[in-house]
Parts: sequence; structure tokens; C-alpha cells
Amino acid sequence: MTPHDGEREGVRGEHEGAHPEREGFSRASIRMIAISVLAALVTAVITAWLTIAVRRRSDRPRPSAATPAAAPAQPQAGRRIKARLFYVSMDGTKLTGVDREVAYGEGFSAQAQEIVNEQLTPPPAPYVSAIPPGTTLRAIYVNGKGEAFVDLSREVSAAHTGGTDDELLTIYAIVNALTANLPAVTSVQLLVDGKEVDTLAGHIDLRLPLVE
Repeated sequence: MTPHDGEREGVRGEHEGAHPEREGFSRASIRMIAISVLAALVTAVITAWLTIAVRRRSDRPRPSAATPAAAPAQPQAGRRIKARLFYVSMDGTKLTGVDREVAYGEGFSAQAQEIVNEQLTPPPAPYVSAIPPGTTLRAIYVNGKGEAFVDLSREVSAAHTGGTDDELLTIYAIVNALTANLPAVTSVQLLVDGKEVDTLAGHIDLRLPLVE
């Protein structure tokens, strides 16, 4: 072996010993680059997903404070209508129709109730009520056939003055008030304190509905 051969061997040994260090550095660098690229991709995907989610949420319709929902219509406060009510005539022998204002009722049964309630109140002078004092309306019901059932308090019977004529006047003051103002009412049956009765004061049969 010549000296030159030894030098070449030494140089070759130096070069061969350097390759593992270079190779190790290159692999580490590639690994770091790959990790960085993967992290960047993951960050980009997450950012894009969050951006889409925010846009979708912002695109959803929101209730406007400037356009609140309309409130249901309410009946006019204090509204009144004209109705014909019936009171004892000046000679005390018959009923006289008098036009008066009554409260407006929302619906057929409600209007019937308002009419009867007004009929039970004291009349204007010089008229006289045919209804015994203290009488109140307990309930009223009108069925599909137009038959009205009027439930009066016990005073209509207990405080009645008696007599056939006065009993007729009391009964027909109620019957006429309903049938004259509400043409759909075909007949009226009077109840007392929630019960069917034979008469108010022992004379007029109330077991069947009455017509005008």
C-alpha cells in the first residue's frame, strides 16, 4: 500500500463517517417539516369550519323588534246598542216596549245575557218593572234550535206579589225582551235557582218553553 493509498483510505473514512450525521439531520428535518405542514392543514380546516358555522348562524332569520305580533282584537270598551225592553204600562194592565241602550255582548249568548240583565234593572220613570225586586240572572243558555233557558235567582218567585196578571207580566217581560231583540230565539223557558219550576206564583205553567 502506498502513502497515497493510505491518504485515500483516510479521506474515504472521513467521508463515510460523515454520511450518517447528514442522513440523521435530513430525516429530522423532513419529520419537522411534515409535522409543520400537517399542523398548518389542521389549523386551516378548523378555521374554515368555524367560518362556515358562524356564517350559517348569522344567516338565520331573527325576530324583529320593530314588528311585534299583532294582539288579538278586543271588543270596544263601553260599546252599547239599542234594544227594546218591556215594562208595565201606566194603567198596570199590559207591557209597554221602551227603547233603551244596553251593553254590547260579544257573541249571541253574551248579547242575550246583556239584554236580560238590563231588563232586570230599575226602569226609567214613569215606568214600573214587572220583575220582583232583587231578582238577578244566574245563567242563560241558547241551544241550536233557538230555545233560550233563563235561570233567575229565587227572588223572582219568593218576592212575587202574586196574581195571574202580575205573573204573566213578569214572565213575558223576559220572554219579549229576548224574542223581540234576538229573532233567532224561538222560545224561552224560565228556571228558578237552577231548577225547573211549575209556576212562579202558582198560576202560569212554566214546564214548557214559552213563545212571544
